[in-house]
Amino acid sequence: MAPPEAIPKDDDQQWSLESLKKAYQQGYMAGLTGNPISNQPHAPDVLAAAWEAGWDDGEEQYQLLAQKTA
Repeated sequence: MAPPEAIPKDDDQQWSLESLKKAYQQGYMAGLTGNPISNQPHAPDVLAAAWEAGWDDGEEQYQLLAQKTA
């Protein structure tokens, strides 16, 4: 039997710098294309925050581009 500290908890999400970058990039692309933030695919945790930060930045760029082309 594994020691208790080796058993992952359901609410103990593992993430890495690479997964944070990927979540941010996915959120950025979603925001850049004008997709609503309600399509955020991650559970509320660090990855969700990275995705939302990317979405905020991408959505800001989307709005700037929309103003320039209007």
